[in-house]
Amino acid sequence: MQIDKNPVYRKVIIPWYDSETMCFVMMVFLIFVSSFSIAGISVSMGMTEYQDYSWLPILLTSLSTYALLSTSVRLILRLFFSERETNL
Repeated sequence: MQIDKNPVYRKVIIPWYDSETMCFVMMVFLIFVSSFSIAGISVSMGMTEYQDYSWLPILLTSLSTYALLSTSVRLILRLFFSERETNL
C-alpha cells in the first residue's frame, strides 16, 4: 500500500528567513533605512551642489517603503489565514 505523499493534516513548513520573527526584524530594519534615506533627501535638497545626487536617497526610500509594505501585507495575510485555519 502506498503512503499518501500529501496528507491533509500536514502543516506547511515556513523557512526560517520567512518566519514571523524575521519579518518583524526586517520591518524594523526597513524603518531605519527609510528614515536614513529621508534624512539623505533633506540634506541633498538643502545643498545646491548635491541636488543632482538626490536620486539615490529617493530610490532608497521608494525601495525600502515597497519592501516594508510587501512584508507587512505578507505578515498580515499569514496571521489572518493561520488564525482562520485553526478555527476550522
